[in-house]
Amino acid sequence: MKNILLLNGPNLGLLGKREPEIYGTTTLHDIEEACQKLGARLGMIIATRHSNHEGELIDWLNAAFGRIHGVIINPGGLSHTSISLRDALALLKVPVIEVHLSNIHEREEFRRFSYISDIAAEVIMGHGAKGYEMAVEAMARHLQSNP
Repeated sequence: MKNILLLNGPNLGLLGKREPEIYGTTTLHDIEEACQKLGARLGMIIATRHSNHEGELIDWLNAAFGRIHGVIINPGGLSHTSISLRDALALLKVPVIEVHLSNIHEREEFRRFSYISDIAAEVIMGHGAKGYEMAVEAMARHLQSNP
């Protein structure tokens, strides 16, 4: 079994309630459960974490160094601001799949750039909650092609 860390950044804990016209009505808990079930079928143990605090996300990534095989991350608003989060991801030397519920390229100008995208093996956006399951499947493909 491969160990995968699924990280969610600021405000994603309010999924299902927060701007459902943009982010849908599925809760973060429902997304995490679906990813864990799919991951188990694909040979992965998916540990989930959510924080509104950049430093806590970075601490989790640092603690995972040498212990995980990949990261799936929705950095939320930190996508557009956090070089430190990008650096923490890059240090791991494992596949990173960036996921966004909405298509950030069709949103406000300040949301159209992500510091994470250039180090990500794949970026999945605009598919709502289903994008997370797509990210789990993408991670499985990356791990199979690069054991």
